Amino acid sequence: MAMQILAVGDLHLGAAPSRLPDELTGRASDLGATGVWHRIVEQAITSEVDAVVLAGDVVEDEDDFFEAYRELSRGVERLTGAGIRVLGIVGNHDVRVLPRLADQIQGFELLGRGGQWQTAELAAGSERLTLHGWSFPQRQVTASPLQGHEFTPGPGPNLGLLHADRDQPASVYAPVSSAELDAAPLDGWMLGHIHKPDALSASHLNGYLGSATGLDPGESGPRGPWLLRVEGGAIRSLEQWLIAPLQWERLTVDLTALASTEEARERLIGAVNERDAAFTQRGLPPEAVALRITLAGRTALAGDVRRLLERENLDTIHAGQGNIHYFVEHLAYATEPELSIEVLAQRSDPAGLMAHRLQVLARPSEDPERRSLINRAREQMKPRIDRSWWQPLGTDGPDDAMIADWLHQAGTRALEQMLAQGAEEQ
Repeated sequence: MAMQILAVGDLHLGAAPSRLPDELTGRASDLGATGVWHRIVEQAITSEVDAVVLAGDVVEDEDDFFEAYRELSRGVERLTGAGIRVLGIVGNHDVRVLPRLADQIQGFELLGRGGQWQTAELAAGSERLTLHGWSFPQRQVTASPLQGHEFTPGPGPNLGLLHADRDQPASVYAPVSSAELDAAPLDGWMLGHIHKPDALSASHLNGYLGSATGLDPGESGPRGPWLLRVEGGAIRSLEQWLIAPLQWERLTVDLTALASTEEARERLIGAVNERDAAFTQRGLPPEAVALRITLAGRTALAGDVRRLLERENLDTIHAGQGNIHYFVEHLAYATEPELSIEVLAQRSDPAGLMAHRLQVLARPSEDPERRSLINRAREQMKPRIDRSWWQPLGTDGPDDAMIADWLHQAGTRALEQMLAQGAEEQ
């Protein structure tokens, strides 16, 4: 009989997703960490896994004690009642709250308390697996948790469970190096802390599990726990369960050869329908999908499309089978005129000058003319950047790439307007 372990990355109970439209704000809890925890529990029981393993940052922070206690205790009670063990480690977010919760919740096994490595042996029939876990003893740890530790392998495959910052030696969040991880006498590592999952496989189980669900636009792409299958004393398969209730998705819609502004809307819907077909093939599709859409391609109708979409309510896009709530979180324009920038840049009129500047922005970052253009823009922006209300953000202001992107978007829009005005005057 095979052993099945469900490994869960950063869960962050108590955290809710950002940038939801008004229609979905009342469902923030179900679409966030609480919602994905419910799904994890249900799917783990249905699939009869042998253990659920949590890789730290189970709870968002100290203020979420009562919500986390309610949700975590209910989930652990259901899992242990089904004969499923629940084990976890402490991350930098829940260094104070998770040990307290572990003391309160019967059946929750905390590994590596106080920064001391600890092992746990899992068993299913004749199969064995040994976990080596370490927990944050305080919020900041500047030394590698592997430094000076000698691992003693146990029965079956041996896996490390660690919340750490990989290949960031100056980090205060348990910095470890890839060389250290590779040198340890273990069969793999299940890491927490970085929310983007690594490309893990049964033959290469060494990396970040990623967050259980995306909570903001920066966490686009696949999210969910990983099902690990052990048979014959070896790791036979590893599969990511894409069960996050909220999906953050990047989508590019090509407007090349657009016949009318209304066709742009049809192409957008068509692109969403394609994604919907893929989502609905999942065993447990998302309840909502936040779309970060980029309109691209060559068209003379970009300005008209912009005006059309600005009148639309994009908080709900009726597409697909209707079981998923699609909404546009951000809409960007990266279209180009039908005439190539290279051709336009040869002209001596204002449109030609603007096209030349767009060419300059596309040059390498070390190009002197590009650097001069960005520096001039930064000087123009400086009075606004220096306003007192920005200071609490503790930022040095926009970097060159951000300014170049703003200039490109503004320049493209201005060029479109120049070309449209020129066409009307002819």
